[in-house]
Amino acid sequence: MLDINFIREHKDLVKKGVESKGFDITLIDKVLDLDEKRRKLLLEVEGLRARRNRIAEEKKPSDEGKKIKEELKDKEPKLEEIQEEYKEILFRIPNLPSKKSPVGRSDKENAEIRTWGEPKKFSFKAKDHLEIGKNLKILDFETGAKVTGSQFFFLYGDGVLLELALTNFVLDKLAKKGYLPVMTPDLAKSRYYLGTGYSPKGQEAQTYTIDGTDLGLIATAEVTLAGAHSDEIIPEEKLPLKYVGYSHCFRQEAGAYGNLEEEIFQDLEIPYRVVEMCTGDLGAMAARKFDIEVWMPGRQDYGEVTSTSNVTDYQARNLNIRFRNDAGETEYVHMLNGTAVVMSRVPVAILENYQQEDGSVKIPEVLQKWMGKEKISAR
Repeated sequence: MLDINFIREHKDLVKKGVESKGFDITLIDKVLDLDEKRRKLLLEVEGLRARRNRIAEEKKPSDEGKKIKEELKDKEPKLEEIQEEYKEILFRIPNLPSKKSPVGRSDKENAEIRTWGEPKKFSFKAKDHLEIGKNLKILDFETGAKVTGSQFFFLYGDGVLLELALTNFVLDKLAKKGYLPVMTPDLAKSRYYLGTGYSPKGQEAQTYTIDGTDLGLIATAEVTLAGAHSDEIIPEEKLPLKYVGYSHCFRQEAGAYGNLEEEIFQDLEIPYRVVEMCTGDLGAMAARKFDIEVWMPGRQDYGEVTSTSNVTDYQARNLNIRFRNDAGETEYVHMLNGTAVVMSRVPVAILENYQQEDGSVKIPEVLQKWMGKEKISAR
């Protein structure tokens, strides 16, 4: 969430940033109105409580004490109601975009930053991953649709080994870069998936919840990794904390930071481009965001496979994650999150970019030691 003091002092600036993201700017006036009512009522309640305590210390029956009790009985529920509404509105106000983010309304206004590699020219008609996977008998969408629903699939044989090889390669690479590999639970309490921006309800539902509990299936390890440090004050000398989380990602959707993701695709020798998201495509949490899109020969276009976001102190405020500076004061940490590889997307890029005329798929050189073979052939 944003700092309410900042909103009070820079109302017009906040409105401009919220509008550029395509969010409802009336939230700003609503939260400021509620904040004024909240602070006024809080002062009244605290004053009444102080008077009540002084009377209690005198240990004498008092008509004033009874009057205060009745006033608190009226005002405390009102304060609680206003505070809840205030927090709900404040939570809905998005992070402000960076001054460096291109201004725009949709992904059509995103900015291409750079490209790497040249799309491969095949001497034969390139197939898409669906046809390749079916011919190699490693992808089975028919059984996935039967058991789960459309756009789900079963993965067999070398398809499984390819994912595991990719996982081992990425974890090994990032561990050598100083990132601590972490496997987190697949479930998190609502405070943590809401605090990291994953809504379980309404039109923007992104996560699955467990009925009768306060738990939801995580959409990303970002939820649990951030949650692990909630309500903590981290010594400054321990920063930055660098984690690479390995997790399932349960989502209601169809199937100098950011450099590490680029290195991964360079190692895999897959052409890609880096795209910076415009303000209208940033979402609620990010102040700045970059996508990596790899070349997909099957559709002769680039497709998104990973993103990296700077969320500043927005999530840290939600989850109360702070550090103590040299002066002994506490400040909210700033957080970056990025996807190293999405296992439902990167193998697709490998299948399409490394397909051979005979129907086989060559294994990228950096994965061969993990796969134990140089190519995938039909079973």
